Amino acid sequence: MTPAERQSRIVGAVFVAVAAVAFSGKAIIIKLAYRYGVDAVTLLALRMLFSAPLFLVLGIWASRAFDSEALTPADHRTVIILGLLGYYLSSLFDFIGLQYITAALERLVLFLYPTLVMLLAALIYKRPITRRDLFALGLSYLGIVLVFANDLSIQGSTVLTGSFWVFLSALFYAIYLLGSGRLVTRLGSMRFACYAGLVSCVGVVTHFFVTRDASLLMGQPAEVYWLALLMAGVSTVLPIILTSEGIRRMGSSHAAMVSAVGPVATIFLGFWFLGEPITAIQLAGAALVMAGVLAISLQKKN
Repeated sequence: MTPAERQSRIVGAVFVAVAAVAFSGKAIIIKLAYRYGVDAVTLLALRMLFSAPLFLVLGIWASRAFDSEALTPADHRTVIILGLLGYYLSSLFDFIGLQYITAALERLVLFLYPTLVMLLAALIYKRPITRRDLFALGLSYLGIVLVFANDLSIQGSTVLTGSFWVFLSALFYAIYLLGSGRLVTRLGSMRFACYAGLVSCVGVVTHFFVTRDASLLMGQPAEVYWLALLMAGVSTVLPIILTSEGIRRMGSSHAAMVSAVGPVATIFLGFWFLGEPITAIQLAGAALVMAGVLAISLQKKN
């Protein structure tokens, strides 16, 4: 490896690490916003309204910069379906779940999505599950059980409700990833993510106007708008850019390893900004989850 290649990989690792921390910060921002009385649907609508212009500009830039293929009618249908499943519904369920559980538990449950991709691929495409896969699954879900039991003893039954919604979010995100493989290869990850994000914006805003009074968009405390804007820029669009560039520089397998910093960052960010407790059981559970997920992610990419 030449010095230039080594430097490029280091920069790529920094990009992926920053992206993982920025994306993990989304849960912290959501929990902070809830302290001002905003509900999940209104907050999600604000996030998407602020994100839409950024998605549009970035999507146009990506389509021109990388000379990507034009979308066919079938591609449009796929983007719409996956945008609604992977961004709209997955985000909605995540926002609902965060009303009930800690940011740390939310991030660990979401981090299970590679295990769900593997299980769905085995169910739908009959891809074999190896003994190593089963061992990794066991590690991941044992870790979740440890953290879940720890939070249940502190918070009570609301942990059941919140974990259900966040697990549903992870499931829909896994469906999105499983269905997007072909289009991501053809269009590029950044372009596809922006298109799916724009579809989600339409879905979320439509949901808001059907279920909420329009005045809620204008009647929130100033802190809610600043937090929603921060979420749109730092925890939504920025991670897409940094992750895409990081993978280009260092490859998806190495990026998967670096991205494991996300759940750990959430635990400590939750402690610093939200006053969430850090326990030995929680850290042990997080280690098991990350070990299992990384074992699956690296095997599937190598």
